[in-house]
Amino acid sequence: MKHYNLTDEAKQDLIDIKAYLTQEGGVNTSRYVLKRIRTAINFLSRNPGAGHLREDLTSANLKFWPVFSYLIIYRADLRPIGIVRVIHGSRNITSNMISNEH
Repeated sequence: MKHYNLTDEAKQDLIDIKAYLTQEGGVNTSRYVLKRIRTAINFLSRNPGAGHLREDLTSANLKFWPVFSYLIIYRADLRPIGIVRVIHGSRNITSNMISNEH
């Protein structure tokens, strides 16, 4: 049983990350980064309080966890936790993010 749920946006984020990294860095780079992201998501599902709030970015009840240059954005108050987005930290997070509905 999975201890987390991915939003449709988060699923698409992972597909996009895989495609980008495969094109730019090759299959091994893509596999390595995605494995680290999956490991972090599993860690967060067991330790939902580990992330940090970013009230400067959103008033929504969301936590953030970095993996390389990516941010896992999730709802720690849900069981199982809800992975809302997985996006590159250089992106404009406030405009690319989530609505307060997540």
